[in-house]
Amino acid sequence: MIYLSPPHMSGKELEYVKKAFESNYIAPVGEFVDRFERSIIDYTNVKSAVAVCNATSGLHLALRVLGIKDSKVAVSNFTFIGSVNPILYERNEPIFIDVDKYWHMDVELLEKAIKEDDIKAVILPHIYGQVADIKPILELCRKNGIYLIEDAAESLGAYYKWGIENEKLRVVFSGTIGEIGVYSFNGNKLLTTSSGGVLVSNNEKLVEKAKFLSTQAKEPDFIEYVHKEVGFNYRMSNILAAIGVGQMEVIEERIAKKREIFNWYKEFLDEEFMPELKSTRGTRWLTTLIFKNKNPFKIMKKLRENNIESRPLWNPMHLQPLFKGAKAYLNGRSEELFKKGLCLPSGTRLTKNQVKEICEIIQSS
Repeated sequence: MIYLSPPHMSGKELEYVKKAFESNYIAPVGEFVDRFERSIIDYTNVKSAVAVCNATSGLHLALRVLGIKDSKVAVSNFTFIGSVNPILYERNEPIFIDVDKYWHMDVELLEKAIKEDDIKAVILPHIYGQVADIKPILELCRKNGIYLIEDAAESLGAYYKWGIENEKLRVVFSGTIGEIGVYSFNGNKLLTTSSGGVLVSNNEKLVEKAKFLSTQAKEPDFIEYVHKEVGFNYRMSNILAAIGVGQMEVIEERIAKKREIFNWYKEFLDEEFMPELKSTRGTRWLTTLIFKNKNPFKIMKKLRENNIESRPLWNPMHLQPLFKGAKAYLNGRSEELFKKGLCLPSGTRLTKNQVKEICEIIQSS
């Protein structure tokens, strides 16, 4: 079976997990939690990070520490539901924004939504390992006093070539630009801890607050348990963090292989692949495309018959029964992508011959 994006261990993870077991720190505390958080900080050049149980919990904490409740939150219409559910956790109302030619939030539609609705925060997903055109969105948010939260669950390692500083190119990673960013380490991501996430910010006070809330909001009282506000059981365990430490050691190798796989698909298929924004480097976590004249659902069925996993592009949020009647600013792009597109196998153990075989099945469908 060729899976969509299976885990790929570096070889060091088991060694680190054994060390965590030997220390007897298997709870959400220990050496590897600290090392994993530090590895994210060092890699992305962000000031602070806290490891949590998944990216969804990270987004929930982001909204919580920013005080966004009983409000309106704009979010991309073309994303995984994990970007949206946390909005509901705090009794907020999602306002769906359709996407641009790069498959990310359309800034013109967002501007229209801001003029018409009292939006307090924007959750900006960076999907499929690519990055959104964040500069105009950031400017729009700052101009209107709106918090920008980056859902970088799918885009760890993707960056912007922000400009030249001291005669050197300044690189800024997705997730480190808004008030808060969140990464995912789910089983199918570029790197995995089986499940898990990391919340990052250049505002260290926000991260400290998120860390406090993620451990049941326990006050620093060593005599008795004292709680003054609602907390959550959202911290990552030392065992999972040990896996993450091993994974972070090979992040650039994994990105290079993902991009190589994407180039193989482009070599064999004459279709419309997800574009990469100029002056950015995406990771190509998943190779995604839309077909000119083929039915993606028939192709998916044909691939499945040949023990090859694929997946439709995201089903637009405004079409979900859960969000029936929700306000949405639409241009038709999300629906078009869903009807015409597909995610292709992108595991980092794929060979060029396997990619060629997949493409031959697609071409014959």
